Amino acid sequence: MQNVSQAEATDAIPVTEREKTVFWRARRFRDMECMAATFVTHEFAPHAHDTFSIGAIEAGCQLSTIRGEREFTGPGALYLLNPGETHDGAPGIVSGYRYRMIYPEIELLTDILEDVTGRTVHGTPSFSRQLLLDAELALEFQRAHRLVEEDRDQLLAEEAMYGVLARMFARYGSAILSPPAHGGRTGVSRARDYIAANFSSEIGLEELGGVAGLSRAHLIRAFRREFFITPHAFQTDMRIRHARRMLRDGRTPSDVAMECGFADQAHLTRHFKARTGVTPAVFRRR
Repeated sequence: MQNVSQAEATDAIPVTEREKTVFWRARRFRDMECMAATFVTHEFAPHAHDTFSIGAIEAGCQLSTIRGEREFTGPGALYLLNPGETHDGAPGIVSGYRYRMIYPEIELLTDILEDVTGRTVHGTPSFSRQLLLDAELALEFQRAHRLVEEDRDQLLAEEAMYGVLARMFARYGSAILSPPAHGGRTGVSRARDYIAANFSSEIGLEELGGVAGLSRAHLIRAFRREFFITPHAFQTDMRIRHARRMLRDGRTPSDVAMECGFADQAHLTRHFKARTGVTPAVFRRR
């Protein structure tokens, strides 16, 4: 998308506005995770989700990095992130930002598209663009999101959210994502798979370099170039993704910290909030 300057990010949030995060699971959308938040100082560490991440900024300005591109986004901006897409986010220099997000599972988005279009989706749907300006769809999404949050009129909320997701995909949906053939995996891909399979263990660069067939220094550079994240940051992100699943199943933060490889619950909490915007306790009890 075209960069949005600080001056162009209209509808700035009031300077007196405080940070606030409302997180919930929408039971009528198979417990889809939803968030409405205002961030003034909070900065998201590089991370990815197992789900889609779809949202729109209501006010203010965010500075985000996706696929190595760093951009300012403001009102009218849409986020259409595919599962596994590494990204971060921080408030703009002038002020913070307020936005609304949903995190639909792949199966949920697929079923919604099939219900609305009446056509079978073969494989995994994906978006061809991750950051873009579409004021019309952004406002439509915000309205649907508020209806889901209010949880009063089931039919109206479902119609609104189903409709806007279908229109998003009709405009910006791309070809089906296909995994690379096994024989075409690179050394850094092997290293990433190794981290994903052993995320809770202590892993050294020499060990990873052996898996990848690369020197330690080359591995770090190649890993960041291909996946836009360092090996250590990816390992931490994998731990947080697993922690989310465990917390959704009702496990306690202390148990999750131990099983996911964190030093203690405080260590888990710091990294969890840096990637989700909420603490493990808030994420678990909703």
